[in-house]
Amino acid sequence: MRVHVLQHVAFEGLGCIEEWVQSRQATLSFTRFFSDHENSLPATDLFDLLIVLGGPMSVNDQTEYPWLAQEKVFIQQAIAARKPVLGICLGAQLIAYSLGAPVYRNRLKEIGWFAVEAMPNLPESAFAFPAQATVFHWHGETFDLPAGTIHLAKSAGCQHQAFQYQDYVIGLQFHLETTTDTAAQIVAHCADELAEELSKDQPYTQDDAQIVALTPQYSNAVNGLMNEILDFLAQAI
Repeated sequence: MRVHVLQHVAFEGLGCIEEWVQSRQATLSFTRFFSDHENSLPATDLFDLLIVLGGPMSVNDQTEYPWLAQEKVFIQQAIAARKPVLGICLGAQLIAYSLGAPVYRNRLKEIGWFAVEAMPNLPESAFAFPAQATVFHWHGETFDLPAGTIHLAKSAGCQHQAFQYQDYVIGLQFHLETTTDTAAQIVAHCADELAEELSKDQPYTQDDAQIVALTPQYSNAVNGLMNEILDFLAQAI
């Protein structure tokens, strides 16, 4: 199996996904949009699974990040070629946009460890989330559900937390790949954003100490859930 990764910033990496890739004896390749030397996109026949990671930019920031336009087209092409695709945070928003849905600011940001709930009465073809899971969030935008998708999960702060397109595409607003190291990385690099949200006394924002303290408590469970999602998508290869 060949796994290709779209990475938007150096501090948001694969986390626990790298262990899953190793366990499947798969190969890894990257498009790193933040690097002038590693920002080319492969032909769709050169990978089997596409993973689109997160980042602090918006889907709508094409003026500042011109490569977003090319990336959206590439994701559309991968989906049209029936390549399994997983999108995380910004990655989920890019998938939603590529499937024709608008992406816009959510009424609240979610930063920290908060619960998501599985949607009821899902079809048998849908990935089954646990009834409730505490997961790691760092997002301020949301999206409408694209036509033809299945709504998988919601939270008190954001209605559209996860969705599935057919049996080979899943978008997650939250970060199941989170490890102690990846949580520390995002806290360090997004400290200004966190401080701004804390100054507003938002209901779904935790401070850095809370995030760091809660990560060991919840990371093993969310990493296991990430492995289940990757196994689900790998069935479509």
